[in-house]
Amino acid sequence: MFQDNPLLAQLKKDFQEALPKKEGTIKATDRGFGFLEVDNSKDSFFIPPSYMKKVMHGDKVSAFIRNEKDREVAEPEALIEASVSRFIGRVKLFKGRLNVIPDHPQIKDAIKAKTRKGLASDSLSEGDWVVAHITRHPLVGDNKTFFCEISRKIASSEDKGVPWWVTLAKHDLPDAEPAGIENWEMHDEGLTREDLTHVPFVTIDGESTKDMDDALYAEKNDDGSFKVTVAIADPTSYIAVNDEMDAEARKRGFTVYLPGRNIPMLPRELSDELCSLKQDEKRPALVCEMEVAADGTLSDDIRFFSAWIQSQARLAYDHVSDYLENGHSDAWQPNDVIAEQVANLHAFANARTEWRTKNAVIFPDRPDYRFELSEDNDVVAIHIDARRTANRMVEEAMITANICAGRVLAKHFDSGVFNSHAGFNAEKMNEVMDVLKEFNAPFDAEQLQSLDGFSALRRWLNEQETSYLDNRMRKFQAYSEVGNKPLPHYAMGLDVYATWTSPIRKYGDMINHRMLKAVILSQEPVQQPDETVGEEMALHRRVHRMAERDVGDWLYVQLLQADLKNETVFTAEIFDINRAGMRVRLLENGAMAFVPGPLIMDNKARIECVGESGIINIDKNKEYQLGDQIEVKLADIKAATRSIVAKPIKIFPDLVENAESDKD
Repeated sequence: MFQDNPLLAQLKKDFQEALPKKEGTIKATDRGFGFLEVDNSKDSFFIPPSYMKKVMHGDKVSAFIRNEKDREVAEPEALIEASVSRFIGRVKLFKGRLNVIPDHPQIKDAIKAKTRKGLASDSLSEGDWVVAHITRHPLVGDNKTFFCEISRKIASSEDKGVPWWVTLAKHDLPDAEPAGIENWEMHDEGLTREDLTHVPFVTIDGESTKDMDDALYAEKNDDGSFKVTVAIADPTSYIAVNDEMDAEARKRGFTVYLPGRNIPMLPRELSDELCSLKQDEKRPALVCEMEVAADGTLSDDIRFFSAWIQSQARLAYDHVSDYLENGHSDAWQPNDVIAEQVANLHAFANARTEWRTKNAVIFPDRPDYRFELSEDNDVVAIHIDARRTANRMVEEAMITANICAGRVLAKHFDSGVFNSHAGFNAEKMNEVMDVLKEFNAPFDAEQLQSLDGFSALRRWLNEQETSYLDNRMRKFQAYSEVGNKPLPHYAMGLDVYATWTSPIRKYGDMINHRMLKAVILSQEPVQQPDETVGEEMALHRRVHRMAERDVGDWLYVQLLQADLKNETVFTAEIFDINRAGMRVRLLENGAMAFVPGPLIMDNKARIECVGESGIINIDKNKEYQLGDQIEVKLADIKAATRSIVAKPIKIFPDLVENAESDKD
């Protein structure tokens, strides 16, 4: 009507321009309506379902604020920034016409679609997973509805690999290894490799590991000190700076590790074959030789060099752990030479662990959860892999080797790819001190801003009877960072840390290899990290973690359906509390679930969820806190959003019943 009548259209425009405007972000709900969350304010305005047709959850918009039915509402009028451009969705056919339903918990409506040139529309069927791009938005130009273009098909609806293919596409990650080349040639210009093929190096990995990137050798001296040699696979001997393979590795950043499969950063012929430190195979390696005192103190006498090595034993974590923990392994018995190596490495690791416990920071052991899948990608079981003795041995060797690399790179170049952690966020220090004073912690703010003081606090927290205070403190900590300058790593209690021990899995480690080779050759590095390397590595790491979590969520939803039906009781640990409820981890399988407040106590007046202090009060008494272990049952599994809802076993009596009991 307004479009047909210029006068009325102008009147409407004049009327709207007289209305107040607000800018903010759209928050959608499951019931069709939404809210405009105003920028830099706690103000929120209701958006009726009819207006929500013009926007998507997360859109940043400007909106008219008007009164409708005695209520202030927001009518979106201009798009500032769209929340969605590229998205993953499923094909929906309405009368033969293409539509896509986004795979997003807050976006429910199907979007009209067409296929991009080169993709035939008749190749798509109902339920197929696709990548699509928004091409029209109702708040832009004369558009009245959303419209999208399908750029590619990810998988058909019945494909059992959907959790992996959809997740990789969602995060724009590669779904296959890089293409290799016919003939790999080594580029060792100027390097002289020492021949260590006679040295009884050993590798210790999982039984199924193919990309073995570290081999170890240890000598124990009469005074109890150690000489430890760490040999690391050397892919930079095959990959030159800025060649096609190097560019691809930098683009990928890391090997993608997902439940049940991984997508290598490098071609498998390199990572699993030419560079993998296989038993009885001669391999090029970058080597660190270090001296460690009987009390675990690392000497400054550090030597990096290039070598040829030949592992003399491919050992498995569980076999070595059984041997050390029980005095024997039913599946493995070492010869005298290998037994001596295992004993020396064990003693070295114990010394370093003791030193770090007293002088740095040791993280409490947490198990890893491993999915066992069938050939059809169905979840068969979840296995709990505890951090055992052999895992700690390798971990201590790698941490010590990375400290060595950090020291050497800082000394020679004051540059490299360094991992750092700044401790507490400076702007949160007052809150930190307020919490610590509640618990009479013997620390002041000045102490906690130093590496030694922060490390002392972390050690003190590890000694507490519960993890409650530790969990609260972590909320005030900064995030770990990657950068090109040597800075302390407060969370580890170390003055410098630079990883180089996983170059076939991490591009930053390849850069450090090239810089360490420059130290060996006494020349300028052929590659140095620029200021963007930290942002690149951090982004890659964040995306990979989200992808790993997303696939895990999908598989947990498949696995736990039977437990929902059977009302299985789980032990769960509380790791987050907010005003809506608490998030828990099921200790039997590692799944994360949300426990909403109404399932803890359906009387709002009786329950209080306090996120700031990490507690939940019932009738003003503390009932739950961060770190508590409780029993729960599954209440709901939402396949569409891959989320799990749980409820506590504990039931709180009704106040009326309590009152009656008091009378009796």
